Amino acid sequence: MQLEIINADITELAVDAIVNTASKTLLGGSGIDGAIHKKGGSAILDACMAIRSIKGGCKTGEAVITTAGNLPAKFVIHTVGPVWQSNNKIQETLLANCYTNCLWLAVSNNIKTIAFPNISTGVYRYPKKDAAKIAIQTVTNYAYNEKIDKVIFVCYDIENFDIYKNIITNT
Repeated sequence: MQLEIINADITELAVDAIVNTASKTLLGGSGIDGAIHKKGGSAILDACMAIRSIKGGCKTGEAVITTAGNLPAKFVIHTVGPVWQSNNKIQETLLANCYTNCLWLAVSNNIKTIAFPNISTGVYRYPKKDAAKIAIQTVTNYAYNEKIDKVIFVCYDIENFDIYKNIITNT
């Protein structure tokens, strides 16, 4: 599996799947979630509504998959990251579960290229460096990573880009 770090807009990537930092309701919101729903169009919201009618939403650490609608990606994998409150193992586990569950859905759907945003580091305020370490460690240690060709960490801001680059360079 190849790892790549880029500073870009995740909604512009032509990959098999992009990951959305969704809310538990799956109804769209602000930040990446809002941009994905807006650019992807009604097909994404319709698919999320169908999931809501069956599961009632998506719990923190879990993930669900939908069409990508009008986006250049084929699929959107929605995951709900933890809201930062204090440094504790439960939040670390929930954040790692976001990445693991997204990768599991990718493998289950024959997805070979997947792009992750910086989960929980925006309005959920997870410390960026801690989140990056968890993301990189979880992805590189994923049990079935040989079934995925490429994982792209998409950093919308240069601060996250530098953090990811430094962690990968120094490990």
